Amino acid sequence: MKIQISGHHVEITEGIKQAIENKFAKISKHYPSLMTLNSTITVEPHLQKFEVTTNYEGVNVTVNASDKKLYSAIASAAKKMQVALAKRKGVLTAKINAKYVVQQSDPYQLAS
Repeated sequence: MKIQISGHHVEITEGIKQAIENKFAKISKHYPSLMTLNSTITVEPHLQKFEVTTNYEGVNVTVNASDKKLYSAIASAAKKMQVALAKRKGVLTAKINAKYVVQQSDPYQLAS
């Protein structure tokens, strides 16, 4: 899985890259069809924001996290992404296993 990292008012260091790759490694093992993750780090006074976007089975999945510490925001976003992907996977599974309902016509109804 390829992770693209961009920063707004912050320089992306090797430590930040490593932290993001470590947190999202589990997700790449559970969802091998994910090709890319686009992440954006935004630094504001007293607040670090982290946003991750990916395309999973034809739908864009986006999660946001913010915290005073950047590494906490990364961990929170990783958990949120895992939950969002699990929910999407459940929706796809439900569609595959959907039972078709056969509508029965009333035999006593007169044909027009």
